[in-house]
Amino acid sequence: MMSVLELRHLKSLLALAETGSVSQAAQRVFLTQSALSHQLKQLEAAYGLTLFERKTQPLRFTPAGERLLRLARDLLAQVATAERDLARIRQGEAGEVRVAVECHTCFDWLMPAMDQFRRNWPAVELDIVSGFHADPVGLLLSDRADLAIVSEAEPQAGVVHLPLFSYEMVGIAAREHPLAAKTAWRAEDFAAETLIHYPVADEMLDLLRKLLLPAGVNPARRTAELTIAIIQLVASRRGVAVLPYWAVQPYLERGYVVARQVGEEKLRSELYAALREDDADRAYMQDFVQTVRDSSFATLPGLSRLEA
Repeated sequence: MMSVLELRHLKSLLALAETGSVSQAAQRVFLTQSALSHQLKQLEAAYGLTLFERKTQPLRFTPAGERLLRLARDLLAQVATAERDLARIRQGEAGEVRVAVECHTCFDWLMPAMDQFRRNWPAVELDIVSGFHADPVGLLLSDRADLAIVSEAEPQAGVVHLPLFSYEMVGIAAREHPLAAKTAWRAEDFAAETLIHYPVADEMLDLLRKLLLPAGVNPARRTAELTIAIIQLVASRRGVAVLPYWAVQPYLERGYVVARQVGEEKLRSELYAALREDDADRAYMQDFVQTVRDSSFATLPGLSRLEA
């Protein structure tokens, strides 16, 4: 009997397991929520079995779903390995990837992806260009880096931008701070506060660019280099901060601070991989970008897909 299973089904099940949500899994596999639900119902109908319990949060797989999930993990890993081998045969497996970053929190998710990439491409030299860089694309064009992690895809001759992911920025306050009583912070809520942020230019702070400055709000400032230093200042009521949700989640779980939505709609930021146009088609470059995406979506909460 011909199997009804296709790779798209396995990718959907894996996305569902990693996100715990049909809506987030749908984003991961570039489907609408209704289309993904229909795909899963068709699969359940074909086998006459329920694959997961729909009313649990996060979703819990049934024994039948767990069996297909094990298959998905094993088979998709083998497919990725085979495709990587074919790319090596076609283009060779040696090269160099020097990564420059402009975000202080990049290392939280970049290092696991780099470790995975090194296992897959042992002959490719992979390194991070030392330090934080306000203009990492400039390093690309001067051949001092091969890939840059940037927050905006600004068109530039000779440079290609590949989307990585979008993520939520949340407001952080001490548990007893007056703003902790609000479910969402508006621009005017920051007016009388001290904003604690990384020491970067205003144009690199999405809170200022997208919310505060358009509303004519420019609060007092204080800077700190490290996320933990910002958390400590916020916890001691020296000010408030707006940081990536995934960067502050461990401190929220310990009760050091509280997180609140910023803006009437969630404030979101984006990250892209910038490459020289001549390097964009190299197999190991493409695989590094995909590894970063896969690793980040598997480990960081609250991510969304970015369209190319």
